[in-house]
Order: sequence, then C-alpha cells, then structure tokens
Amino acid sequence: MWYYRFQTDQIGWAPAVNVLLPGDYHTSGRTYPVLYLLHGGNQDFITFDSMRVRDWTAGKPLIVVMPDGGKAGWYSNPVSSNSGPRNWENFHLNQLVPWIDANFRTYAELAGRAVSGFSMGGFGALKYTAKYFGHFASVSSHSGPASVRRDAGLVVNWANVSSAAVDLAGGMIYGVPWDEARVTADNPMENLERYRGKRIFLVAGTSPSPDPFDYANETQVLAGHREFRAALDAANIPFTAYEDEGGHMIRPNRMIEDIDGIIAHLRKA
Repeated sequence: MWYYRFQTDQIGWAPAVNVLLPGDYHTSGRTYPVLYLLHGGNQDFITFDSMRVRDWTAGKPLIVVMPDGGKAGWYSNPVSSNSGPRNWENFHLNQLVPWIDANFRTYAELAGRAVSGFSMGGFGALKYTAKYFGHFASVSSHSGPASVRRDAGLVVNWANVSSAAVDLAGGMIYGVPWDEARVTADNPMENLERYRGKRIFLVAGTSPSPDPFDYANETQVLAGHREFRAALDAANIPFTAYEDEGGHMIRPNRMIEDIDGIIAHLRKA
C-alpha cells in the first residue's frame, strides 16, 4: 500500500490517495489493469483498507486506487462552494487517472480500467463510466443510487443538502433550482446507451434496519436499482445484479466476487 497526498488547484486541501500494488509489482516487470475504488459518504480514502481490501486482493494481478472523494463530494464539480474548490470530478478524471498511468505500469486504455464504489461511491462509479465513456470497461455499484430523479429527485436533493452541510459551507452540488443539464449528465437512468458493452455489477440490500438513515438509503437504492435494471433489460444491455439481505453496508463477499470478475474482464497483466 502506497499513500499519497496531492497538491491540486481542484481541491482546497491536499486530498489523499491509497494505491494498493500487487505483491509482485516490484519484481515482475508486468503491466497491470487498474481498479478505481470509490468510498461512500462520510468515509475517506482509508475506508477500504480498514475493510481489509488487502485480503480481498491478495495474490491477484490488479492495482487498486482508492482516492479521497469528500465526505459529501458526490464525485462532482459543485455548482457552488463557499469552502474553496471541491472539484472532485476534475481531480479524479483529469488529474489522478493520468498521474496513475504516468507513474505505474498500467494499461492507459479502456480495457485496462474498472471503477467500483459503495453508496455515494457507487453513484460516482456509474456516473464516471457513462460521462467518461472511454475510461472504464467495467462498472460496479454496491448500494449506490442508479436513478437520481425518482421520488421527486430524492437523490439530487440529498446531494444538495448533504454537500451544503458537510463540505461546501452552504454551496451545493446541483443548485436550487437544479442545473438540469448537470443532473441529466450525471443520472445513470438517462445515459443507458453509454453502458453498452461494459461489464455492469450491481448490489443492493433488501432488508434495511429500522434506523432512519439505513432504511431511507437502502430503500431508495433498491428501488433505483430495480428501475435501472429494468431499463437495461429493455435495452438488451447485460448486467449482473444481486439483491441481498441486510441494509446499507459494504458486503465483503460481493466485493471479492466483483474484484474477481473485474480481473477476468479487463486486459490481463
């Protein structure tokens, strides 16, 4: 595990990134595929290490990049910020991805990259894959919202409220009234064709706890995943999806299955 902090004009502080290299990276001379693994809300770059990502990937030929994304950054460039620049989308796609390709032995191409995430990070993975069509050959959303306009735009409103309270000092991801073009560009449901030909892996929980946060999150995620899956089916776009017991949480068994599927799908080391 290699730990970095970045000085960037896109973020008003020095965001951190963990880069997990295969055990043989320094001796093999091989080139490797890369997984960008995105954390959820109120988490950070170290979340997956605390969940034992090193065990999930032990002995596997894959580089895993785990960047900061803000406690409520929503993998977006906000329409407004009162706390300095918080352009996570620009940092990740325009700065971090090229830096990784320049500094590690990676395949700097579609077939060499996957993106996956939990919760807010699952949304980020779906958004980045559609919006940056040539970047990621595989996308995975573990309890991340896939339909942001449903239920009167509950996800968009939550992105606005949470980012204003936690990250942007009253600024917002989408603004009020919404920046409609931005919502459309970010909404997986409105960009179905951009998932065609990609590996798609979806996980949602079916039995959240009575805790209001857990219940609201996973109920919305499950409904959005079902809507997204039905639309993918109608468009003849294949995917793998699971509905598992439990609520809004990282499921290590699905993460491991996902990682193995990513390695099988991407260009081989």
